Amino acid sequence: MSAVTTLAARSATSVARDYLSLLKLRIVALLDATAVGVMIPAAHGHPRLVAVLAVLVGGTLAAGGAHAINCWFDRDIDAEMSRTRRRPLPAGRIPAWHALAIGIGLNVLAFAVLWGDANLLAAGLALAGTLIYVFVYTVWLKRSTPQNIVIGGAAGAVPPLVGWAAATGHLDVTALALFGVIFFWTPPHFWALAQMIKTDYARARVPMLPAIGGERSAKRQSIVYAVLTTAVSVVPFFTGSAGAIYLAGAVVLGVGLVGLTVLDLHGRRWTRRVFTYSLAYVALLFMLFAVSPFLP
Repeated sequence: MSAVTTLAARSATSVARDYLSLLKLRIVALLDATAVGVMIPAAHGHPRLVAVLAVLVGGTLAAGGAHAINCWFDRDIDAEMSRTRRRPLPAGRIPAWHALAIGIGLNVLAFAVLWGDANLLAAGLALAGTLIYVFVYTVWLKRSTPQNIVIGGAAGAVPPLVGWAAATGHLDVTALALFGVIFFWTPPHFWALAQMIKTDYARARVPMLPAIGGERSAKRQSIVYAVLTTAVSVVPFFTGSAGAIYLAGAVVLGVGLVGLTVLDLHGRRWTRRVFTYSLAYVALLFMLFAVSPFLP
């Protein structure tokens, strides 16, 4: 049965759910949180509402569109992995070109929203994030090097820059530090997931570090990146963008991240905990930074 025939035979709700799944909205929500959260301290507690809405809407469109293009390009390896083979494209429930068209269209719209209601710098940064994710990570690095997520992870670190630029019209050391938090956090977060599903990556011939270089190598490098994450996370205190409570929270959260990556060296039972904690870490850190203008 062709994808077009399949679409015609299914309910509108089911079809809509498949199209929405292309956007990977759960990941988008975390990216949006890092973008919108930084706007409050950037604007000293009073960001423009229209700019906040532009970042929320534009960021969702840009990230969701990038994910749709990723689904289009990766549909062949998605079909090989048990975790992804039931997605709409490898399962044949949606024509592949729809995902590409949606991804491009959403990014054009995102650029217009951010330029019109925030500024050109924010719009350009969001577009740069999509281009890095699609061309640097998805097309170039993902299938060619076990360091794919290290370099390509820069795409996921762009949203704080977008939020900061939308609130201030420029970037500074604090904004770059927040970029660094996500950039350095990505390897231990993603490699923990890759360890849990490394047989999937091996089957699809995707050279994720745990599948190619071994779990021990991924675990050791994760410790280094966790330390770097913690180090850059305290920079906002020293630039005057956050106070002592933020500093204390960043240190405590960072010690937890480093500690778990160290414990992960001693058994696979810690790997899932690293993955789960890393999600909580980034959410709590950026939440703490968002409210820091109202704290000592």
